[in-house]
Amino acid sequence: MQDLDRTGLAHLPGLLGADECAELTAMFDDDARFRSTITMARHSFGEGSYRYFANPLPDIVSRLRREMYPPLAAVANGWAQRLGERTFPPTLDGLTAECAAAGQTRPTPLLLRYGPGGHNRLHQDVYGDLTFPLQLLVMLDRPDVDFTGGESVFVEQIPRQQSRPVVARPGQGDAIVFPVRHRPVRGSRGYHRVQLRHGVAEVRSGTRHVLGIIFHDAP
Repeated sequence: MQDLDRTGLAHLPGLLGADECAELTAMFDDDARFRSTITMARHSFGEGSYRYFANPLPDIVSRLRREMYPPLAAVANGWAQRLGERTFPPTLDGLTAECAAAGQTRPTPLLLRYGPGGHNRLHQDVYGDLTFPLQLLVMLDRPDVDFTGGESVFVEQIPRQQSRPVVARPGQGDAIVFPVRHRPVRGSRGYHRVQLRHGVAEVRSGTRHVLGIIFHDAP
């Protein structure tokens, strides 16, 4: 997790096994699993589609969300202290309760699918007023085997400087942790917020599936 402070991203290899990745990928066409489906082209988001899971979440997704939250909450609270922002409860149940009190009750984990030509424009995954500051993606397919292209792209907007691009190519089962909106960076006058947006470069061939884990719920 030290890379989150140094570069804004953390690479977690082997978070899921190949069988778990295949199980999640197969869920994409099971309508009963999802509460909502977004076709990106209809909203000028890009080209491809994504589906938000309904409650109850699949066991794999629920486990990942619950296990990953405490260490990420520790990072988030360290960032909050540097920036003078609100802190977050140490457990996912605590965050879920706070979301519910704020009227945010819809689950936000999602599956994304991109075919040839698929891409995702730079954006931030902010839902409602209560936003947990870290999220992760898990690659479910094999780069250069199941698909080509489709790199994960991150752009930091640094005050009074040109933006910094970062490209990541996680392997199957690997995760990337990154900020939802911003992270603290130390400057000459203390810490300041550096904004980050993320997207996906064009898929040249094959099909690319990704699991997105967002910890705050949506209104």
